[in-house]
Amino acid sequence: MRIIVDAMGGDHAPAAPLEGAVRAVRELGVQIVLCGDEKQINAIAREQGYSMDGIEIMHTEEVITMHDTPTDIVKAKENSSMAMGLKALREGKGDAFVSAGNSGALLVGATMLTRRIKGIQRPAMAPILPTADGHAILMDAGANVECRPEMLLQFAMMGSVYMEKVMGIKEPKVGLINNGSEECKGRALEQQTYALLKNSDLHFYGNIEAREVPSGNCQVLVTDGFTGNVVLKLYEGLGSFFAKKVKAMFTGIGKIGALFIMNKLRTFRDSMDYKKVGGAVLLGIAYPVIKGHGSSDGGAMFHAIRQAKTCVDGKVVETITEALAAQKLRSRQQSES
Repeated sequence: MRIIVDAMGGDHAPAAPLEGAVRAVRELGVQIVLCGDEKQINAIAREQGYSMDGIEIMHTEEVITMHDTPTDIVKAKENSSMAMGLKALREGKGDAFVSAGNSGALLVGATMLTRRIKGIQRPAMAPILPTADGHAILMDAGANVECRPEMLLQFAMMGSVYMEKVMGIKEPKVGLINNGSEECKGRALEQQTYALLKNSDLHFYGNIEAREVPSGNCQVLVTDGFTGNVVLKLYEGLGSFFAKKVKAMFTGIGKIGALFIMNKLRTFRDSMDYKKVGGAVLLGIAYPVIKGHGSSDGGAMFHAIRQAKTCVDGKVVETITEALAAQKLRSRQQSES
């Protein structure tokens, strides 16, 4: 399996993508194609004593920065590391793509250069959130500010496939984020989406309020991109807030007390750490595309590559395509009956 990695994307590029790639070759048995400045990559490899076995470099000199506009990837910087990597993915030179670079540019590039799955109206940016007893996928977290009910139904279907095939959750429950649990709650978007989900083959839990998100009652959280992005940013902020509060609570308790609770604290910290998950997957694209956190270090990039490999192994794209066909058939039968 070949994973294409944007070596120049993220705050710690190209050192972090290279470190993650070296570890992925060693531990996951994958081949890596690093898109980026060959001179910089090789200099770091020599400095760190990395073996480049299993790693190919696709030399590019342009870089999409966080200050570039999303459309620069198909206009001003079509030869950037991100653009060239996505083109290589479309041409079959790899099985998946990973980048910690500009989110908007990655979304535009994946949609226009790699293309969507046929029949998917819009791709969704789907991060994994920690919950009380596991994880949940948030659909959508900012790619689509304005949505139609049919789009949210597709988000729910794609999220369900991902949670089953990648996260190993059988029959994941779908929750529609709303301002109340009653069926009549919400805007026209939520009310119409509720009806679609209720009549679908998905395991629809019902409406779920934001305060219920961390409970873990639902493993697929569906909403429009504006609401989803607010939920995501609040989640990230609360994670940092709790980490600081917990640390302050145990300051000054002494070494014995600290040792007693250290394992539990470490488990809690890891459950809130995005680096251990990998990144947000762009669901609806014709190939697996993973968006790593902008501040990803080498460990986070390794997990993003691992996540991409799991998407390929789990045949996520193929399963979404099949589920979409079944969804269309069901809609046709309902309209004819």
